[in-house]
Amino acid sequence: MLEILNQVNDVLWGYAIIAALIGCGLWFTWRTGFVQFRMVGEMLRLLTDASVKPKGSEKHISSFQAFAVSLASRVGTGNLAGVATAIAVGGPGAVFWMWVMALVGSATAFVESTLGQLFKLPHKDSFIGGPAYYIQKGLHCRWMAVLFAVLITVSFGLANNSVQTNTICGAMEGAFGWNHLLVGVVLMVMTLVIVFGGIQRIARVSSVLVPVMAVGYFVLSVVIIVMNIQLVPHVLKVIVTSAFGMEQAVGGTLGAAIMNGVKRGLFSNEAGEGSAPNAAATAAVSHPVKQGLIQALGVFTDTLVVCSCTAFIILISGLYTSPELNGIMLTQSALEAEVGSWGPIFVAVAIFLFAFSSMIGNYYYGEANVRFMTDSKHAMTVYRLLSGGVMVMFGAWTTLEVVWSVIDLCMALLTACNLVAIVLLGKYVFRLLDDYRRQQRSGIREPLFHRSQLPEIEKDIECWE
Repeated sequence: MLEILNQVNDVLWGYAIIAALIGCGLWFTWRTGFVQFRMVGEMLRLLTDASVKPKGSEKHISSFQAFAVSLASRVGTGNLAGVATAIAVGGPGAVFWMWVMALVGSATAFVESTLGQLFKLPHKDSFIGGPAYYIQKGLHCRWMAVLFAVLITVSFGLANNSVQTNTICGAMEGAFGWNHLLVGVVLMVMTLVIVFGGIQRIARVSSVLVPVMAVGYFVLSVVIIVMNIQLVPHVLKVIVTSAFGMEQAVGGTLGAAIMNGVKRGLFSNEAGEGSAPNAAATAAVSHPVKQGLIQALGVFTDTLVVCSCTAFIILISGLYTSPELNGIMLTQSALEAEVGSWGPIFVAVAIFLFAFSSMIGNYYYGEANVRFMTDSKHAMTVYRLLSGGVMVMFGAWTTLEVVWSVIDLCMALLTACNLVAIVLLGKYVFRLLDDYRRQQRSGIREPLFHRSQLPEIEKDIECWE
């Protein structure tokens, strides 16, 4: 079974998904007028204003909280363990292809998150939405929407939480010698307390954890890089030459660098996968483009900042050539080589914050899609127990080769399903972006959107009155 899964993943990731991701990213970059580069200033402005909610929506999730939930899911084991695995398997060149995916994929993230906002639905004290919702409302394709909902629930809400748990347990064992099952029980209790509190509690926890963990890890990484500033030109040279070098092409590792860079880049920043729109849809904003811009910034933050920090620490240490080191152990060993014996302890704490925040972010993606499929309270309770309880404990004691294979397959199918939808619905995003820019040029600082501005789909838009 595992061998079959790996063969299917090799075919999907070796050809179809990589070509689709890059092709769609380039297309959206062109059609949006290079939005991810031209509007960086606006992204930063919106982020500083993101805690302000439109009048009448004080109980709703703020734009910053939605950003924090999505970044909580993005910034996780992919940034510490995933980057290390990509380098160990694909070589330093994999880092270059992760950068490429971030620069190109941020345009895709902008499109999918804007669509998440456009087709969101009212839900208690927040909104709810995502690809399943815009597939059904925008494309009127129920079976495709249900397929996406099932895939993302299995991938993020269930299997992904096992990966996060296992990585936390491995880091805690390496730093403190703690038993996996004991750590698993503590994680299970913490997760269940938060997920049974709903999106409001998830948003509050994420908006605290995410800034703390990202800033702390970034500061330490900058200190290490400055201490080894003389090695930075060499590290950059190694990354670029490994990404394009003839030696890698002849040795057959060039393809591995591209595949692992794209695959682990997607696992980390999730651009085009259809996960972030679930968080983006929850925010109360005055125009759908606002969350699109903020989520595009999230891709930059995840890959160009956090992933690059891990990559530089590993490459500066030189330990990436050791065949016995991989995943989180490689990151811990590299940090120990730079800062001493407290390095693995810092990584253990960092991976706990990174991975735990990912667990609660991933849980919400599943919740949004379970709610899409059914209104049953019993189904939601079962899902919460499976996601926050059973799968957390499963990750604490199992080896994850099978889980990784399942995740890779779900990621490929999720991405294919979502890319088809956003290519077909992208025309609405282009019009929304034009409207946003037009209002700004006319002197309106905070552009407004009303569903009557898209008359042909006005009946399919339930918010934006």
